Amino acid sequence: MLGVIIRFIVAALVILFVGFLLPGFHITGFWNALLAALAIALVGWVVESLFGHRVSPYSRGLVGFLVGTVVLYGVQFVIPTMHVTILGALLASLVIGIIDAFVPTELR
Repeated sequence: MLGVIIRFIVAALVILFVGFLLPGFHITGFWNALLAALAIALVGWVVESLFGHRVSPYSRGLVGFLVGTVVLYGVQFVIPTMHVTILGALLASLVIGIIDAFVPTELR
């Protein structure tokens, strides 16, 4: 249970960092970033359940990158303080993928 909490805290910090770093990706506050991390995980779980692990936003590769972009763009409609453009979602998906390669936000 503690591992899951840490995973969401790390994911929220990564989302805050990406929001600070990239134009076209904005989120206000840690709690909103934590809520966004939960929403992204939930949407990722639904996508993976419907289409299989190969299409998961957490998988590496072009399909995972594109699904991650769509997930990031779609979550902005659930989190009121998160605003993402298409370019911002593309860049955020790329940066989150690079950060995830070095600081994994998923327990492996």
